[in-house]
Amino acid sequence: MRTVDVYLYQTRSLLALLLTLLLPLSLLADDASTAILLSNGGVLRNQNEVPASIALFSGDTIQTQPNATARIQLSGATVDISPATVIVFHPDEIVLDHGSILVNTSRQLRVRTGCVVSTPVRAEWTLYNVTDTNGKVTVAARKSDVYLDERSGTLQHASQPKSSTRTIVHETEQKSREEKCGGADLKQSPLGDASPGILNTPYAVGAGVAVVVGLTCWALCRSDDPLSPSKP
Repeated sequence: MRTVDVYLYQTRSLLALLLTLLLPLSLLADDASTAILLSNGGVLRNQNEVPASIALFSGDTIQTQPNATARIQLSGATVDISPATVIVFHPDEIVLDHGSILVNTSRQLRVRTGCVVSTPVRAEWTLYNVTDTNGKVTVAARKSDVYLDERSGTLQHASQPKSSTRTIVHETEQKSREEKCGGADLKQSPLGDASPGILNTPYAVGAGVAVVVGLTCWALCRSDDPLSPSKP
C-alpha cells in the first residue's frame, strides 16, 4: 500500500473516531436535564456549600442562607432562588419546601409545593413566582398564564399531578392556597410590584471542542498530499 493511501486510511479513521466522540457532546449540550447552579456564596447543595458554579443532578437539594441568592440555568428555563429558601431540583419539576422562587421557562417547568402544583398553561416563555411561607402557597403570574392544581398527597416528584381542583392564574394576577390543601377558597388579587431578589450573574458555560478541531487539523496536515481543501 502506498504511503499516501496509508495516510488517507489513518486520517479517515481518526475523523470517524472524532465524530463519534463529538456527537454525544452535542447531544449533552441540548439535554434538558443538564443544569448549572450559580451562587454568590452562602448556598448549599445537599448540605455542602457550593462554589460560584456547579452542575446539578435530579434529586439535589438546594438551600440558600438568609443573605444569599442563587440561580439554576438549564435548557429552556431559569430558576432564581430567593434567600432562606429550600428546594429539590428535578429537570421537569422544582419541589419548593419553603421560601420563594422565580421561574422563567419556555418548556412548562412546573413547581410543586405541598399538594399545590403550578404549571405554565402553554409551552411558551412564562414568568411566574411561587412563594411558600407559613403554610400558604402564593402563585403570581408575571408573564403568561399558570395552572394551579390541588391534589392530595405529600411532597414527591411525579410526572403528572393528580388534580382534584384546577384554576388558572392569569397574567398579572396572583392566587393563594393552603399548602395542606384543606379545601379553603382560593384568594385572588392584582399582582403587586414586589418581587423576590434574584441573581443577575450572567451565565457562561463553554464547550471544549477546540481540542477536537486541533486534532483533526493535525491529522490532515500530516499527509504529504492534502485530502481536500475543505474543512469539516
